[in-house]
Formats: sequence, C-alpha cells, structure tokens
Amino acid sequence: MDLKRRQPLGVELVKRGIVGEADIEKALQYQREHPNRKLGDILYILGLGDPEKLIEAIGDILGTKGILLDASTVKLDITEYMSLDIAQKNKVVPFEVSSGKIKVCFANTVNNRDMETVRMLLLNKGLVMESYITFESDIEKYLKSLEGEAVESSVEVSAQGGTITSLVDSIIKTGMEKRASDIHIEPMQDKVRVRYRIDGELINAAFIGKEKQTQIIGRLKAISNMHQEKQESQDGRILLYDDYNIRVSSQPNVYGEKFVLRLLKKNADIRNVFELGYPGNEESLNKSINKRNSITIIAAPTGEGKTTTLYSMIDFLNRPQINITTIEDPVEIRIDGLNQIEIEKKATFANSLRTVLRQDPDVILVGEIRDLETAEIAIQAGQTGHYVLSTIHTIDSVEVINRLRKLGVSDYDIASTLATSISQRLVRRLCPECKHEREFTEEEKEIINKISNKYNLGINLEGTKTYDAVGCKHCNNTGYYERIGVFEILDITDEIKDLLVKGASSIEIRNKALELGYKPLVVDGIQKVLNGTTNLQELNNKLLFF
Repeated sequence: MDLKRRQPLGVELVKRGIVGEADIEKALQYQREHPNRKLGDILYILGLGDPEKLIEAIGDILGTKGILLDASTVKLDITEYMSLDIAQKNKVVPFEVSSGKIKVCFANTVNNRDMETVRMLLLNKGLVMESYITFESDIEKYLKSLEGEAVESSVEVSAQGGTITSLVDSIIKTGMEKRASDIHIEPMQDKVRVRYRIDGELINAAFIGKEKQTQIIGRLKAISNMHQEKQESQDGRILLYDDYNIRVSSQPNVYGEKFVLRLLKKNADIRNVFELGYPGNEESLNKSINKRNSITIIAAPTGEGKTTTLYSMIDFLNRPQINITTIEDPVEIRIDGLNQIEIEKKATFANSLRTVLRQDPDVILVGEIRDLETAEIAIQAGQTGHYVLSTIHTIDSVEVINRLRKLGVSDYDIASTLATSISQRLVRRLCPECKHEREFTEEEKEIINKISNKYNLGINLEGTKTYDAVGCKHCNNTGYYERIGVFEILDITDEIKDLLVKGASSIEIRNKALELGYKPLVVDGIQKVLNGTTNLQELNNKLLFF
C-alpha cells in the first residue's frame, strides 16, 4: 500500500468491482485532508467496500497475501518474538507460528526496508518469515491494545503482585541489569508507565495499575529522602544500592507526580578516550589538549556525553607530577589521584573556581561554563599558567566562540586563551551479535558521495558494505548495543586567532577552519558508518543531513 501506487491501485480495484469510481473519489478527497493515510486504508476507514475482499484484492495487486487483523487472528504472544517498540516502529504484527515458519502482517509491503529488518530478527530466532499485508489502522489499534498489558518482553519488571517495596526494588534493579541511564515512572490517566532510557532511547518497560500509584510515590519519596507531604518538584538521592548513586527528581503533572531516576555507577571504569570514538591518536590528542595557558571546551546538547569525554581526557592527563582539581555539580565518577570538589547548594562554579586557584593546580576541570562570571575566571586561570577543561551548551565547535561572545567574553580573551573546542554527539553502535550486512543503496551512495565531495574526503564505496539493525536478546531487540561518540575538533590556530581579534563572524571563522582542515561532525560520523560501527539511519537521527 505504497503512496506512489495509489492511482493504479484505485483503478485496479474499480476494474475488479471491489469499489466504484465514486468511492475512489471520496477516498481521494479524504486523502487530501489526511495525506499520511494510504488509499487502501482510507477505503477501509470510510467503509467503502467489503473489508475482507478489499484487503485480499490489495494483497493480490501488490503481489502478496492480504489478511484482516483482529484479536482472533493473532494466535501467539507477539512479545515472545519482538518488543512492542519494534512492532510499533515497523508497523508489524506476527500472528501465527508453526513448523519453523512465522506469519507476519505489515502495513506496507512495497519497497519496505523494515521488512528485511524484521525478517532478520525472526531468522535469528530460527524462524522463516511469511509476509502478509493488512490495514495500518488495524495494526495501530491492535498494538495500542497491548500497551495495557503489564510487562513487555524486552524489559521485564517482576514482583507486580508482591509488596510495593519489592515492586519499586524490581523496577530499579531491572533498570540496572538492562544498562539504563534513567528510569521514568510516569502517572497517566488510568495507569502508571515505567520507561527505561537505554543507549539514549526511551523504551516502554511496564504499565502498573493506577491503584498502586500513591504507594509507589510514597516509597520513592521515602528512599530518596524527600518530603512526603509536598506536592511540588523535589530532588533527592537513593543510596540503598552498593554500586550506584541514584539521583531522583520529582515533578507534578496532571495525573500525579512523575519521577526520573538517574542511575550513576559509583566506581565506573573510566574508558580510554579513543574507545569513546575520539578520532586520531595520542600524538594528535596531546597537541589538542595538553597545553598550559589555555582552555579546552567540549560542546554538545544535554545528554550527549560531554562529562564522560571530560573524565576520559582528565584520565589521559592524570599522573603523579600533575595537580588536577575538578569542580563538579555533582561529582558523578570518583577517580583516584584527583582532587574532586562538589559544589554546595549555596556555592557557584565561579566561587569554587576562585578558591581552587589558591590550591596550586596544574589542570582544572570546570563542570560547565554557565555564565560570564565563571567564563571570566576560567579565562583568567588559563591566562595565568593553568590548563582548564570545561563544557558549554551549544551545537558545534565553531559556535563555542559565539556562545562565549554572547556570555560577554571579549574577542581578545577568546583568541588568547581558547586552544581547542570540541563538539560531539552520541550515536548507537550496531549490535555485533545481530547486525545484518548488505550493499549500500543508490540513495545512500549518493548521500555519502555528496558529503565526500563537499569536504574532499576521497571516499571510494566500491566493495564497501553497510549494516542494518536487526535486534536480538543481547540488545533488547533494538539492533543497537551501547553508544559511541561522533566528534569534530577545532584547533584555534594563529589564522583563526587573527580573525577572532578582528571580530570576524562565525561563518568567516568556519570557512577559514575548513580551509585549514577542520572536519564537521558528519565527517567523523560517515567514517563510523563506513567501518560498520553504526549506520546512516542512526547517524541521520542525530545530525539530520538527509
């Protein structure tokens, strides 16, 4: 039921006597008001023609089998074969299995690459897929009905029939087991939804009865040291688990109080910066970050791994001959040999930085440059013989300069002190257990060649393969496992300093940087696609280049 085929589909249905020309006109009028709906679905929604004959005819026209989908059609528990999230994303419902074959209905069977993804997922389970087509509205209706069930197979939350203490404990421990960075516990109109953020993506985990909402909220407040009686936003911590420091935030919404739990490992291993995806080698990294009298700033939106990269760089620099001090809000990972300072409630980064400068530091990590006062003291520290690393919220490494300007830092101070600005994004790694190799499509080749020509990369795609995300038990049926950084690095050369002092715009600075060899985020991203770490679809989700 591809939009590109809607006119011949309508003509063929009229020829077969399934609907009349007047019916097609009504459907096309409806489609003008609902352009995302396909013609076959519209005929079904409007009740034009016998549904069973309609879907059988559509299937025959498109070279497959058509079937009406309802609760009686589905003779299996679909969560045994794929997560509800995957079913919803691909608009697919498996409905019958026997003798190593599984029948699966799709909303679209024409030029649908998602079908190959689902086929590989099921093949990994030892099942051969037999595809059918059905109405998209019926798939949506059926999958929506499953959301009311208690647990998805992708993330199991047990103990729903036990005590509230065991239920909350199970939600948290399951999140830990599944590598979740955050747990969302969200009151809804008639239930409580639990979601886990795994590798940057929110995944539905469970739906709990509304009658347990008050008790769950009470338990969360009790173990995170929050005021029970307050119906307003609060912050707390859960310290019941040996390996985790859990930050808790509550926020009232129209159906109750929502909680977000941030899971932080107390003694997490610091990964080598190159394992995080940082391009280059130790020599090039040393040139970029191991400098006195300067500042290195890492830029990215919230949740894109800035702090993790900072820790890895500090670990790269850490040795007994150097006094390294960090100022953080809060200290997320504790590292032997570092002097780590956690900002108190009444303190600021600026006040803490003033104190640190009297502690004879060689290297200073400032968690974030948020205001002019912090920026000016960091600049001062860099100008007086220290090396400062920090982060800032902006979209790329060139825009770091604009952000500092907007905070009020002078062009002279930026030029004299900023040594390197680094921007990054996190993309999901393809799961090594189930990723499926294939040729690049012509459209994908065109996209890569366009980027290659724009930045003089000289990419040759001959013999190069890419991979589709499939999904298996190892990756919670997502097709991805963990994340890796995509980076761009702007070294502030003498030529760029000259432009800065003259007050050049960010466009002029970017053009000069490109002449000098600066490569934007998409370049490193394409390299990680070509080496099979991720794929174009995932990269585009973060960078939106097609």
